[in-house]
Amino acid sequence: MDTEQIRRSVVAVRAHIPDDAFTASGLGTLREGSGVVIGRGLVLTIGYLITEAEEVWLTAQDGTVVAAHALAYDQQTGFGLVQALGALDLPALEFGDSRRARVGDAVTVIDGTGRAVGAAIVARQEFAGYWEYLLEEAIFTTPAHPSWGGAALVGADGRLLGVGSLRLQMLRSGETADINMAVPIDLLPPILDDLLTRGEANRPPRPWLGVFSAESDGDVVVMSVAEGGPAARAGLRRGDIISDVRDTGVDGLADFYRKLWESGPAGAELPIRIVRDGRESWLRVKSADRNSFLRKPQLQ
Repeated sequence: MDTEQIRRSVVAVRAHIPDDAFTASGLGTLREGSGVVIGRGLVLTIGYLITEAEEVWLTAQDGTVVAAHALAYDQQTGFGLVQALGALDLPALEFGDSRRARVGDAVTVIDGTGRAVGAAIVARQEFAGYWEYLLEEAIFTTPAHPSWGGAALVGADGRLLGVGSLRLQMLRSGETADINMAVPIDLLPPILDDLLTRGEANRPPRPWLGVFSAESDGDVVVMSVAEGGPAARAGLRRGDIISDVRDTGVDGLADFYRKLWESGPAGAELPIRIVRDGRESWLRVKSADRNSFLRKPQLQ
């Protein structure tokens, strides 16, 4: 694998978000990470870096800075697409087959500054994120790259296997190890044309509640709710335990999301049983399309 050549295909991403954007308080107004060149001026990154961005700048390894446009963000996969608005004369990184990546495989994680960390895949498993996000089979690697957001996960053959999303901790051999979670690249081709032409995947939006939850001994516990979101309007509070959705018990965070998404289209009203201070009660939450709360990408 020619690491020096691959570095040229990874750029730094810097995004500016308005102070009054819906995600500004949670994700900040200045977001920095990386992106991978996958076509002529087209850069793949992790979506939270560019959500509601009014300005995006790309910096190549040689220091060249190019303005860009936040083209699309797919809520289900977490991928984001950026289109350079100036000449970005950099090679595209070829896609690998992330379905064939196995635990134990050697990989390299490369960020937009050119820093490369040799790593290994330590898990291929389901991942449920606290922000109503679920991947059926995420890729986990260690040691962790310190600048993971949007970084390229590259296989031994030099092809792109995924895009860095998170830094987490995993218990391995009785010790806690820092790991990275990456979104597998094979999730992109089925929706890429839609993202380029429509700005979103051609599928119905999932019902969204605006609740940030954690799993504790199988219970789904509310950590916070998005201000002005469906959960907040319905009266859901920090510390509530979500026990049922439409008379069906919830068994962990991933199960909660699946029951939520199977309960009807975005906009449907959902009866949810909660436990608060040891007492059970029902709330009716009118779900929403998450994208309706976000600023749409504006061409600069």
